[in-house]
Amino acid sequence: MALFLKFFGLAFSALLPLINPLGSALVFLGLVGNAPHAVYRDLARKIAIDTVLFLTAIELAGTAMLSFFGISLPVMQVSGGLVLASMGWSLLNRPDAQPMKERTADLDSGVYGSLQQKVFYPFTFPITAGPGCIVVMVTLSAHASMRGVFPDVAAHLGIIVAVVLLSIVVYLCYAYAPAITARVSPHTAHGILRVIAFVLLCIGVQITWNGIESMLKAVIASK
Repeated sequence: MALFLKFFGLAFSALLPLINPLGSALVFLGLVGNAPHAVYRDLARKIAIDTVLFLTAIELAGTAMLSFFGISLPVMQVSGGLVLASMGWSLLNRPDAQPMKERTADLDSGVYGSLQQKVFYPFTFPITAGPGCIVVMVTLSAHASMRGVFPDVAAHLGIIVAVVLLSIVVYLCYAYAPAITARVSPHTAHGILRVIAFVLLCIGVQITWNGIESMLKAVIASK
């Protein structure tokens, strides 16, 4: 249970600022436009499901990808940790983004049909789960592996549960994007993002240190 909670917390904390449900909802709102609430709910449901399937597939195939390319776990930890830390630093110092202006969509089936074709690209990837999320999932997958059968399952399960929970948050933010963006202060959203970005920076440094520590132990043991 401790390992489950550890990787659940790592995955949730690392993915939250990258997925950024509130910020992504602003982009989603600008792309969909003035559509009925039923359209927002339908699109949000499909995007949430696609996000779970997309990130879960990457998580489960993470160790296989490392084996295929001949990359060791410590190297992946160092590389992925540095990328996460740089993402956190960029988010921490990024200027406040302005919401996209909402555009008006024609209320006909042709417009909604075109929106349905965009559920995976670009609504799921890269707007909701971008390249940064791929790096996080591969890094955490590698970090969770090589712990024995049962601990390995518990660690991967914690990551997947975090993905599911975040996808539920994505659904709520996207389905009610017009109402949420009308009530949440932009300054409040930016302040929350800064705190989460600092947490992401710390997680990246910690994962990097874990990889460096493993390398140092391997060097010392070989002498």
